[in-house]
Amino acid sequence: MLIPPAYAQVAGGAASGSDGAALAITYLPFLLLIVGFYFLIMRPQQRRAKDLQNAISALKKNDQVLTSGGILGKVSKTTDVYVELEIAPNVKVQVARGAITEVLSPTTAKPAND
Repeated sequence: MLIPPAYAQVAGGAASGSDGAALAITYLPFLLLIVGFYFLIMRPQQRRAKDLQNAISALKKNDQVLTSGGILGKVSKTTDVYVELEIAPNVKVQVARGAITEVLSPTTAKPAND
């Protein structure tokens, strides 16, 4: 036993009040990271998902959409579950509404047969 045990003791009642402050200061950076993560990443992603869901539910004839497989087409018919897309003249395919990843605005979408 070359090293004697060290006994650390905080003086009286002064330390009991500062324990809560020290604990709060210790966990404050973690709390700020969690709050920042929520506002910078999770909340905008939830908002985009809600906007996409609203756009998909409001699909109508002649809207241009992009599917998860990369198919660009014009909506020719809609049902509750499926959407019929015209991907070329006289070529129509049915896709599930969940496969639509983007509803293109008419100003940015260009016809595929140009």
